[in-house]
Amino acid sequence: MNGDEEFFDAVTGSDSENSSGDFSEASQKVPGALRVDPTKSNGLGKVGERPPQENGVQKHRTCLPAPMFTRSDFSVWGILKKCVGLELSKITMPIAFNEPLSFLQRITEYMEHVYLVHRASLQPQALERMQCVAAFAVSAVASQWERTGKPFNPLLGETYELTREDLGFRFISEQVSHHPPVSAFHSEGLCQDFLFHGSIYPKLKFWGKSVEAEPRGTITLELLRHNEAYTWTNPTCCVHNVIIGKLWIEQYGTVEILNHRTGDKCVLHFRPCGLFGKELHKVEGHIQDKNKKKLFVIYGKWTECLWGIDPAAYESFRKQERRGEPPRRAQLEKADADVVDAVPEAQDTVQVIPGSRLLWRINSRPPNSAQMYNFTSFTVSLNELPPGMEKVLAPTDCRLRPDIRSMENGNMDLASQEKERLEEKQRAARRERAKEEVEWQTRWFRQGRNPHTGTPDWLYSGGYFERDFSGCPDIY
Repeated sequence: MNGDEEFFDAVTGSDSENSSGDFSEASQKVPGALRVDPTKSNGLGKVGERPPQENGVQKHRTCLPAPMFTRSDFSVWGILKKCVGLELSKITMPIAFNEPLSFLQRITEYMEHVYLVHRASLQPQALERMQCVAAFAVSAVASQWERTGKPFNPLLGETYELTREDLGFRFISEQVSHHPPVSAFHSEGLCQDFLFHGSIYPKLKFWGKSVEAEPRGTITLELLRHNEAYTWTNPTCCVHNVIIGKLWIEQYGTVEILNHRTGDKCVLHFRPCGLFGKELHKVEGHIQDKNKKKLFVIYGKWTECLWGIDPAAYESFRKQERRGEPPRRAQLEKADADVVDAVPEAQDTVQVIPGSRLLWRINSRPPNSAQMYNFTSFTVSLNELPPGMEKVLAPTDCRLRPDIRSMENGNMDLASQEKERLEEKQRAARRERAKEEVEWQTRWFRQGRNPHTGTPDWLYSGGYFERDFSGCPDIY
């Protein structure tokens, strides 16, 4: 067993197959977003030509090079049977249980519904801004639905960048620690409307039939035009039936989003499955002011959609339900699915209370998603590497990792060999540093304290998009 390999699943975002064209990724273009000077940020482009995106991509791919590798011939029980009740660190998993993405790329999936952040920035009232931020926080975990593959553990010093001019943001992340594994990220709006940053270090435990990922680390969103900062921590994620049966995922726990300027707070309860699956995927909560007065009620499912309504109207509707009176006819939001998952048996609808506002709806997954690790359209594009892009990227970018690239191309044997080689190279580098008594130095992030919570955090040092990569380590 390799003592340096850590098994941890991303506590990040997914989509279900329910979608509305008005809320799709394709429809959420950002007017005026093309404000980055590529001649300064990547050395590309000529006067008079349309500036390319910083990492050279204009049209994004819609499928992976090879279909998903079957996991039916592998047994996770032989690996996990000695680990019941323990934290899942220092455990090597067969590559067949991976998906062809680094954990850094999976964190980037937070940005799939970034239009909600742009929308928040445009709202004149604090309550409306909090509604958008709450929807964004829920959307950030949505892409986990049916994503039972494990992302590759980032190597120490590994990075990932993404610029999406059509969606109005750029993003950089770095693996800043290996033991414990810590991934730091920083994103900014191309129209200077927001900053989004944090450091993630999930702690996982195996409970015999399930793997539970407890989120660690604060997520911070700053709306610059309003001088507002919001902070929260993601819910707990649990993967069930890891030994036998159909894998399925639930999120549970309470997420509190605090507006540090106004004192407003959004409290969201991610419900555990419960008996007969009645509570599966449900999210319920409210927005309150600094005096704890309820201002707005939020409900829905993190796999489908999120709605909001005035508290008085919500309570009136629930009172009618409790008295057994037939309330005004409510809509049923149905979730279309490529494959019906009967585990557990759950209501496949969200009951919409009359007078509710739609805050967010999931994007449709591509029709062949089940053969692509249940990736969303946004996720499919994260590891693409068109000709010439490698000249722009940092040499530590995980698009350049040969094990992930080999797995994406369907060459599992080569992927496994490369994974072992990279892990041994990382161990050798650490032994050399220990011998020379040299400590690892992060490149793009530094340890500090969150400026809004005062808790320990990893903060972006700046400079990445100036593209001086001369001091980057050789990790591949």
